[in-house]
Amino acid sequence: MDRRLLILFVTIFIDLMGFGIFVPVVPIYARELNASESLVGDTGALFSLMMFIFTPFWGTLSDRFGRRPVILIALAISAVSYVMFAHATTLTVLIISRMLTGVGSGNITAAQAYITDITPPEGRAKAMGLIGAAFGLGFIFGPPLGSFVFDRLGVEWVGYVAAIMCVLNLVAVWVFLPESLKDKVTDRKIRIKPVTSAIKALKEPRFRDLFIISFIYITAFSMMQMTIAMYWYDDYGLDKTQIGNMFAIVGVGSAIVQGTMVGWLQRTFGERNLMIYGALMVAVGLGMIAFIPVDLFLPLSILSIALLSLGNGSLSPTLLSQLSRNAEQSEQGEVLGMNQSFGSLARIAGPAMGGRLYELHHGLPYMVAGLIMLGGLYYVYGYLKAVAAARTAIRP
Repeated sequence: MDRRLLILFVTIFIDLMGFGIFVPVVPIYARELNASESLVGDTGALFSLMMFIFTPFWGTLSDRFGRRPVILIALAISAVSYVMFAHATTLTVLIISRMLTGVGSGNITAAQAYITDITPPEGRAKAMGLIGAAFGLGFIFGPPLGSFVFDRLGVEWVGYVAAIMCVLNLVAVWVFLPESLKDKVTDRKIRIKPVTSAIKALKEPRFRDLFIISFIYITAFSMMQMTIAMYWYDDYGLDKTQIGNMFAIVGVGSAIVQGTMVGWLQRTFGERNLMIYGALMVAVGLGMIAFIPVDLFLPLSILSIALLSLGNGSLSPTLLSQLSRNAEQSEQGEVLGMNQSFGSLARIAGPAMGGRLYELHHGLPYMVAGLIMLGGLYYVYGYLKAVAAARTAIRP
């Protein structure tokens, strides 16, 4: 493995472990501060709103000034937000701290662009899988750690632990990660117009369907992600530590699939089939959550997690690989930043919808998420049909 990829993997893992700490904590702590389920969802939506606004800015900034400075700045902002979270004794401070964390979440975009700088096109799906594996490992250690610290030391130490990890991560990047971008685009204007950029991106046939598929997929997934801790707590009686352990199982599945199986899946089934199968597995894995009986909670939940892990491992790296292949090298950061921006827009819609559906019926977020994902297959087939037609047209 390229030494830079290994360093980047460790960097992303530490960063996402700090992010993962908050996944089981924020919904439950927000309700302890008297937030409704809708407001819990809105807290996640506001976090993602900041990501939506700032991610294209970070992507363009990384094209102009390099990947490394963007990662360092984003980590510093995140560290400040985590310290603020440690002192969040009101809903207002909690929400502001999560919004600031959203502002600082541009390092994933820069990390994706970094990978495109140092890997050939044919190896990018596997390399992008490293981000998914780091995310999975972050979910192995992050949520259980967050639940444990929350349960034993209090919510303030959740923020302090995340801040300490963020500072250590910043130091590691400063010392060990060299700049990857050789040809900086110094004449490109730095923009912070996410809505205009999103509309423009949807008019670009190279990326349009891929952005839409990514939006649908992340909307459905985030509906589950924002409400599942409350669901396990309310309907299955899991305590904070058990909820963290369930997230760890999710992380183990994601890490196994994305860390060891992405390359094999791509070679065996091809990227076309991975997009189809991935969407189907995510749809089934999400939908079945609503119908798991209490006495079969563990085995059926593990089955659902396995389907989600395989679906995510099939779909997410493939979408990133296709976007990267369709983009020129000089626009890699901007395009991947726009993809993150669409993902952030989806994470605005998903938690906001999920919280409101949860108030109506606890199983509704997962039923609706499964149906949304099935609808996404329309765009998967449309994109694959367009690719096949383009290849036919250029044949002699």
